[in-house]
Amino acid sequence: MKENEIFIDDWMRILIGNVPVIFFIEVIFRVLFVFLLLLFSMRMMGKRMSSQLSRNEMAAMSSLAAAIGIPIQSPDRGLLPAVIVAMIVILGQRIIAAFFTKSERFEEKSQGDIGVLIHEGTMNIKAMVSSRISRERLFAQLRKEGVKHLGQVGRFYFEADGTFTLINKTVPKPGLSVLPEEDEKFINRLHINADGQVCYNCGNDEIKASDSCPKCGKHKFVHPVSQK
Repeated sequence: MKENEIFIDDWMRILIGNVPVIFFIEVIFRVLFVFLLLLFSMRMMGKRMSSQLSRNEMAAMSSLAAAIGIPIQSPDRGLLPAVIVAMIVILGQRIIAAFFTKSERFEEKSQGDIGVLIHEGTMNIKAMVSSRISRERLFAQLRKEGVKHLGQVGRFYFEADGTFTLINKTVPKPGLSVLPEEDEKFINRLHINADGQVCYNCGNDEIKASDSCPKCGKHKFVHPVSQK
């Protein structure tokens, strides 16, 4: 529209737009068609489209939404281009899925790889930096899983799809507390092992007679905690 055709008090244009009223009846058909097309497209791209989406599935879904949403709003746009776009996205998604089944390396490069954030009660700082997971985010996720200290954790994985998997230790040992330091009342419910030391930065309990942690090189140590 030209600038001289826009008026701030033109409520008919703001609410209805520059389309005939009959178009709103047509919109009902267009919305139903697009809705069914999305359902069909998601069904053709596999079950994962109805659960958590991977990177390429999210890109496919965004492409579908951007392309086939236009015919709903534009009376001068036909429905056939939306069908063509949907078919292209579905075909591309199926080709990529076929590559995934044949090449683990291709899947790893496109989807990312699993990261071991905690190994036997010790945080893997390099994996955390690579995955862009902060100490606070890691501890918050552990608390969500019911973990109170790192001595309870055998493995903590950061999956390629962005989810976390916890494997508890069969026999827990004293470890670095993951509880907020401000919650002293709750921390006092745990047993503090005054005879031991763990690295405050990574939770490593294999502390030798040196000024730094052999795992991360930091110099701050605290007493580990365990369940009473």
